[in-house]
Formats: sequence, structure tokens, C-alpha cells
Amino acid sequence: MRKLNICLVSLTIAPDSQDGSAKFFRGIFDYLKKQGHKVSLLTGKWNYELDNPNIFQIDLIKKSYFWIPQFSLKVKKYLKNHNFDIIHGNGPKGSLPLLFIGKKRFISTLHDLGPYETTFSRIPIEKYLFKAVAKKAEYLTTCSEFIKNEIKRNIPQIDINKIYNLYSAIEPKFKCYPEEAQELKKVLNIQGPILLHIGRIALYKGVHNLISAYQIAKKEIPDLNLVIGGKPDFYMEKYFKIWKQKYKDIHFLGFVPEDEIPIYYSMGDIFVNYSYATEGFGLTPLEAIACGTPVICSSIKPYKEVLKDNAIFVPPKNPELLAEEIINLIKNDSLRRKLVHKAQKYIERYTWDAVGKKLEKVYSKFLKN
Repeated sequence: MRKLNICLVSLTIAPDSQDGSAKFFRGIFDYLKKQGHKVSLLTGKWNYELDNPNIFQIDLIKKSYFWIPQFSLKVKKYLKNHNFDIIHGNGPKGSLPLLFIGKKRFISTLHDLGPYETTFSRIPIEKYLFKAVAKKAEYLTTCSEFIKNEIKRNIPQIDINKIYNLYSAIEPKFKCYPEEAQELKKVLNIQGPILLHIGRIALYKGVHNLISAYQIAKKEIPDLNLVIGGKPDFYMEKYFKIWKQKYKDIHFLGFVPEDEIPIYYSMGDIFVNYSYATEGFGLTPLEAIACGTPVICSSIKPYKEVLKDNAIFVPPKNPELLAEEIINLIKNDSLRRKLVHKAQKYIERYTWDAVGKKLEKVYSKFLKN
């Protein structure tokens, strides 16, 4: 296809943020640049400044919804003063400013059904936003067939033919680093097997259930360790502070630099992602597998669609059953090796070339419409 002038709009972007949607949009940004397209990316600044002349970070008030007016007004102003072939928003929040750009058309990526599966406010603002973005966007992309069908089910007015499933992808840097992992284990002063969880800490991620399961499993395996990386969202900040005070035997890492994450994955004996809702794809389990670490995760439909039989699935919100599977897998070296070995060939399908080519086809259709 011809080279395009593209504007990506995302409230968060990797490596400044580590949620799955931020990683996805960074992946497509890098792919599109690699293909020779002219790409500008508008995003918020949350942890540190990114050294990239094509990424424009907006200073925001990092509290609840106070970011909305700053982000929306600055994105709207930027788009008013520039012309693009493609405007592509990331999620309901990243696409929010695009609702106010007049007759300019846009594409939006909706990764999950969070506003329909979780409720953090009596006023369903995010559900209204999700629906408004889904209706106004010319095309929608998402990360699994399950989410594609759920969007249609929750918003019947949407034409399912305007929704495209791209899946997501694993970056090449996610591979096994055994020597670096051993050094990291020494630095953290950890002895014994390691349960690992890395990702944004939100209520639906089930981290509280993981902590409960760890406490149960530790009675059977006394030298078991739990390492949790990632920052809490606004809602979970108070709980995160309580956990750090209460559970002194758990390693709470906070924000983990992007280039160190593969080493942490490599250090784990089991990676656990125990979300009970609002997952569209499940990138972190795939990254962990790529780094040689077996995965236990909740049996929600997107995980089962993406991972097939390459992980151990546990019904969500069941710490006792999760603990049982953790104990069984820690004690079974051959099963851990078998899971990882079997999955290596399977995960080769999740590449940025595959995702990017599908996205370029969506862009071509958008331009012809």
C-alpha cells in the first residue's frame, strides 16, 4: 500500500506504561514506522519521558478523571492543525478526544469489555464512552474473536462487519535469559521457587486472589516466593499500600522498566495471571511463555481462545483451587518443561508482521470507504 500519514492517539503507551493496550499500540507504532509510514503518536506522560521525536507526550494530572480535559483539548487542538490519512484511537479513553473532532473520520481499537464487566462508579461513564466510541468510529479493531462478538452482543446496533480482530503480538526481546535471571534472583535475595505476576494492578486482575492462593500454597511449600511487578491504578492505590505493609514476605516491585521485564519472566518458575474479567487478549502470559516460564491463568474465554491448551486454566475467584494448581505445578518439573516446550512453536503465530499486515488491510478499506 502507499505510504500514509497516520496519527495514533493513546492515553498510555509502552514503555511509559505497561498495560496490554499500551504495549499493543507501541507495537503497531513501531511496525508502521518500519514500513515507511509517517506516524505521529499522541499520548499522556505517566512515569517518564520517552525519547522519540514522533511521540508527543502530554503532561496530565495523574488522578482519577482529571486527565480528561487536558488530554482531550490538546489532542483536539493538534488534530485541528494537522491533516492525516488515518486517525486511530486506542480504547475508549484514548479515543475520547476523537468524539469532538467534527467530521473527521477515525478508527478505534477496543481491547476488552471492561465497562460492561466491571463497575467502579455508580455513574456508568465508561460504558457510555465505550458505546459512543464504538458507534462513531468508522471501523473498530480488537484483539480476539470473543471480544469482537461481545461488542456486537452488547451494542446490537453495531455492524459486526466493521469490527476486525487483529490479535496481538510478542516482541522479539521476549526470550529466555537464564544467566541474567539467576543474577536478578541474587539481587532480590530470593531462594526457592518463584510465583510471578507482572502487569497493571487493577481490581479485576485478581491480584488479591493470587495473594490468598500464595498464602495457602506456602503452607505446603514453605520456601515459595511471590513477586508482583506493576503499578496500581487509581482505584487500587489504597489497597496496594495496605498489601505492602501487611505482606512483608511478598516482593512488590512497583514499576518495572520495559527492558528488565524479560529477565523477570525468565526468573519465574510459574507466571500467574488470574484476571476475572475485562481481558481482550492476554499478552503477558504469552510473553512469559516466550521467556521459558509456564503459565497458570484464569479460565476466562479470551485466555482460552488465545492460549489454547498451552497453559493451565483455573476458574476465577477461587484461591483454593489456584493454590492447588500452583502446588501441583511447582512439584512437577517435567510438566513445567513440557508446557513450555510445547508452547514455543504455538506462540510463533503472534508476530507484529502478522498483526501489522492485518491492520494495513483495515486502513486500506477505511481509505476506500
